[in-house]
Amino acid sequence: MMIFFIVGLIVHVVFFLSIFDIYFTSPLVHGMTPQHVPLAPPAKRLVLFVADGLRADSLFKPDDNGTGRAPYLRSVIEESGTWGVSHTRVPTESRPGHVALIAGFYEDVSAVAKGWKENPVEFDSVFNESRHTWCWGSPDILPMFAKGATGDHVYTYTYPPEREDFASTDASRLDTWVFDEVKDFLNVAKSNETLLNMLHEEQNMFFLHLLGIDTNGHAHRPMSKEYLENIGLVDSGVAEFVSVMDDFYGHDGKTAYIFTSDHGMTNWGSHGAGHPSETLTPLVAWGAGVQTAQREGSHKYDDNYLKEWGLETSMRVDVNQADIAPLMSSLIGVPFPVNSVGVLPLNYLNNSQHFKAESIYANAIQILEQFRVKMAQKKETTISFLFTPYHSVVLGFIGWTSYVVLFILKTHASLRKPPTNMHMVSGGCCSPACSMFVSHGLLVALFLMVQSSPWTYYIYCLLPVPVWFSVMREFETLASLVRSVPSLPLSKCFGYFLLVTFGIELLVVSFFYRAMLTLGLVVLALWPMVSGLYTKAKVRSLSWMLSCLFLAVFPLLPVVGREPDVNYVTMDMMQVVLCAYILTSTHSSLQLKQGLPLFNQLVSWLTLVSSFLIPLLSSTRLFHRLLSILMSLVCVYLLLSTGYEALFPPVLSWLMFAWINIEQETMNTQGSSNRTELSSTDFAENIDITKIRQLRLDDIQRSYFFVFFIIIAFFGCGNIASINSFDPASVYCFLTVFNPFIMGGLLMWKVLIPFVIVMCTFESIQVSTQLSSRSLFLVVLVISDLMALHFFFLVKDHGSWLDIGTRWVNCIVLLVLASILLTKLTTSSVWFVSVFVHVISHYVIVMSMTIFLMLLSVMTHILTSKRILIGRKRKMHFR
Repeated sequence: MMIFFIVGLIVHVVFFLSIFDIYFTSPLVHGMTPQHVPLAPPAKRLVLFVADGLRADSLFKPDDNGTGRAPYLRSVIEESGTWGVSHTRVPTESRPGHVALIAGFYEDVSAVAKGWKENPVEFDSVFNESRHTWCWGSPDILPMFAKGATGDHVYTYTYPPEREDFASTDASRLDTWVFDEVKDFLNVAKSNETLLNMLHEEQNMFFLHLLGIDTNGHAHRPMSKEYLENIGLVDSGVAEFVSVMDDFYGHDGKTAYIFTSDHGMTNWGSHGAGHPSETLTPLVAWGAGVQTAQREGSHKYDDNYLKEWGLETSMRVDVNQADIAPLMSSLIGVPFPVNSVGVLPLNYLNNSQHFKAESIYANAIQILEQFRVKMAQKKETTISFLFTPYHSVVLGFIGWTSYVVLFILKTHASLRKPPTNMHMVSGGCCSPACSMFVSHGLLVALFLMVQSSPWTYYIYCLLPVPVWFSVMREFETLASLVRSVPSLPLSKCFGYFLLVTFGIELLVVSFFYRAMLTLGLVVLALWPMVSGLYTKAKVRSLSWMLSCLFLAVFPLLPVVGREPDVNYVTMDMMQVVLCAYILTSTHSSLQLKQGLPLFNQLVSWLTLVSSFLIPLLSSTRLFHRLLSILMSLVCVYLLLSTGYEALFPPVLSWLMFAWINIEQETMNTQGSSNRTELSSTDFAENIDITKIRQLRLDDIQRSYFFVFFIIIAFFGCGNIASINSFDPASVYCFLTVFNPFIMGGLLMWKVLIPFVIVMCTFESIQVSTQLSSRSLFLVVLVISDLMALHFFFLVKDHGSWLDIGTRWVNCIVLLVLASILLTKLTTSSVWFVSVFVHVISHYVIVMSMTIFLMLLSVMTHILTSKRILIGRKRKMHFR
């Protein structure tokens, strides 16, 4: 069993890592020659304002009184500058948005497993090509560009991370800090000769990152008074700063200004996907080298924005977000970023035709250089079609799944034993089969060596060899199955095959259309009627049917894009009144801008910690322990809820209790010789090996139910991928200061709580049905592997992080589930799994998701079977 576990884990690790090698490789290349305009630039310096989270309509659209929210920028649009809409691309997040603005390329797909704070590979940027760049703003954005710069010429000034507080009474203070710091910096420079000389050099840049608008948008929504007033504060800050800059440089007319945003924001205060409110951002440019305001002769845009914004007479020039990087390079005369895919927007330039021609030529050569390097690299790494990682991984995984099926038949099914020794056909290392596989492996390795393939290709292409050899060694088991065919109920087997096939396809479709889970639950509700259990156990069957139907409502409710409604939360169970009070009072305090109460925060964290300990103090009797686990987890889930999802764990638990009861009724109906009463079942008791039975056809149904309920637990009222657009209000009971890792960890635990409930229930099912946990989990392993292979063909490497993450996480969830199942097959592998998880957790969203999932099976075993005994002498014993 240990060998089986190690081999299975290796196969799943390779399958897991191959996703990144096949789908999520970085498109960036290196080795290009930087290109620049050989003429004198119109500007000596450039100021870049990025109002994080600012929507185009929020800036351009007049308020209800018909006056602009940003009078200074409005005057620039109408009198002295050029404006338009900057079209961002998904994912509409801060890091990829700033990379597109400053480096000129869009989201690196390999970053889906990296996190959002920094790009996973080195890249060039306008800051890197400048002589000096001074940056002020968020500690989450600025270090990314300083880290990637060659030399020591990018200087960053950031406020403490604690200032990024969603419960702040005035998040616009983040922007006030930036403007004040820049003005103080220029005042200090007047008495610092070295700094003054640096500031008067050419090709300098100033970057002002303004996070207040984004923070207010998340906390109060984009239509709120706080968000709109923050726009006015930024507008006045820009106006004052322009005046200060002009005075500092003696009104030399050599400063260019660009005002834009990294992404927009939905009406419910999130971003990450491709809604127009997220992808349409403002762009306003003015100053040295920028075309002055032009009157619009004819409208070339089909939308109605010009009329809606009251700008029909001003010429609008839209750009793609990556086009802004070459624009900045052209204005101050620095080389174009070598990885930029942006096209220089000539309509923003106010210069000679010669200058424009040289600029667009250098821009074209810079893009062509990337294409040349990519083609050269493609020729070097091209290998035979038969030995691509894609096909090799698929072949290896099909072989692994076939081996698991044969392993189940050999060890957990009552097959006729083979009458003859077929060693020469399927056995030892000196058999013809072994020689054939070894020869094939050597040929593959030789071919890869000749092609100078990467070392990972050896793993992917050689993996099918030992896997299929293992399948061949189980030829005797396959022969036994063939001999047993006449004695099998073929019609029943075929029926189960059709039902499982339909069920797997339904689960696959449900990953993309959650409403399919509703259909599945409705079908499951009919199970007692179809199986005949309803006539024998009406009360338990009715409980099963009602719980399925109630749970079927949740997949029909929205995941992303809803307003928080704590009124749903207060409808939860009476036993969690304190948590409901904490949640309600916290949101009330934040709405009144009184911050997060310390008492509420302490109770929330205490509840989270105690939820792992309280179940261990209760009895290990089945229903007592499950109820204790449920109440502890519901309290934590409630504190992390903002709406209807607070009701999901109680309804799921109702169905789980109904499942335990109805499975017990099924065993009693089948006349099991070892009947066990649920009320007397104890998790801590040692399993009587004599009572363990072999697998039957209906155990496939139990395994499928487990997989179905796991999917319900993950996607019933949300999914891991949607954390990309999560509402920060979900974690306000625990913290309000922006911390992506703690917030992500809390959200991950919220997603995993229903999973724990299902895992604990399945532990109960194994005990009550007198089945070895290994046998059931092996069947589940086959089902999950088939689904994982299905999703392997559906992985996307383009689109929003919500789109990429959905399909990527679908595959990861199933692979991690398979890894969990493998850990269940041997209790001596826990330490190895823990070390392994720490290594690969870097590739998973919010880093810690894999650790939680992998250790979940161990946690459920502890939660159900272990108990802390507190003796009279106050000594604690862990049994």
